[in-house]
Amino acid sequence: MAPHAEKKGLDNKDRKILEVLQRDATRAVGQLADEIGLSKSACWRRIQALEQQGIITARVALLDQHKLGLNLTVYTAIRTPHHTKDWYDIFSAVVTTMPNVMEVHRMSGEVDYLMRSVVPDMRSYDAMYLDMIENIDLSDVSSSFSMETIKYSTALPLDYLR
Repeated sequence: MAPHAEKKGLDNKDRKILEVLQRDATRAVGQLADEIGLSKSACWRRIQALEQQGIITARVALLDQHKLGLNLTVYTAIRTPHHTKDWYDIFSAVVTTMPNVMEVHRMSGEVDYLMRSVVPDMRSYDAMYLDMIENIDLSDVSSSFSMETIKYSTALPLDYLR
């Protein structure tokens, strides 16, 4: 563990680094260091430590799905009668290789899996659906189509760490 991190968690400087990087990961280390009140080298060491600890997992560019023609967001609730490792391995292998599938969650309750996909249109979703049911034995697939995105964020809440 980095010398600046306590066993209890991240200190205020770490949290501030994470807050700024979630908004703009292209920020130069010097700018970030000035904003937080650290030297450039201390700031860089903290960023490296946060990466080594697995807290920062990637630095990416976020794209506008609509400007790229991916106009339909689909949430798919999946139920399966199979709860075996073999079925799970097949399911995981298929959905993780589907480029339009953005997220897949194993759920508690009535639904076994919840999947979020982005596609250009209904025809594209239907092709994706047909591909999925051809390769995976499913008992129930129910899809809902997003009509409007009211809030979308990739930034995790860090206030609870204070």
